[in-house]
Amino acid sequence: MVDKPSGLLSVPGRDPAHHDSAHARAETQADRRLFPVHRLDMDTSGLLVFATRRKAERELFRQFRERLVAKRYLAWVAGEVPQDDGLIDLPLTRHKGRPRSFVDLEGGRPARTRFSVLARSRGATCLSLHPETGRSHQLRVHLLSLGHPILGDRFYAPADIISRSDRLLLHAETLRLLHPWSGQPLELRAPSPFCLTESP
Repeated sequence: MVDKPSGLLSVPGRDPAHHDSAHARAETQADRRLFPVHRLDMDTSGLLVFATRRKAERELFRQFRERLVAKRYLAWVAGEVPQDDGLIDLPLTRHKGRPRSFVDLEGGRPARTRFSVLARSRGATCLSLHPETGRSHQLRVHLLSLGHPILGDRFYAPADIISRSDRLLLHAETLRLLHPWSGQPLELRAPSPFCLTESP
């Protein structure tokens, strides 16, 4: 388990200049080969899980693929979300040749995000987010579609909302999965690096 900071790649990029990543750093620290089983956006902080053996990698990857892993993210979004909880059920498509996604009601892939309000402060809302699917930029685009982009989101938010934070205020806080060997339930947690009660 690794608690990735915002601004760091999950795995190395194709360009040698983009070798620095959570995966590369974890392998150096562990002094052994590690196998990534999922990823986070570069701008998102939080929990990443790496397997130490191929068999464990296959089992953990299966759990992610079959949506057996429960995920909880935390985010500050612009504006005060009026409802205390809800479901965003909007299909998404990736832009060709660009690292962005958009809502596509005609041909998009299914994407579902449940949310609940943790706090409202100074024209912003702190949300607990539970993605039921794992599409690229799903949380960022779903919240944008509600009219509440994530603070600091340099891809999707307007300039005044980007300027409210020097980083994307999205954090992967909790993963609940099954141990790849014993099958016992595991809950992994990385505490939020930003305040959950007072907006920036």
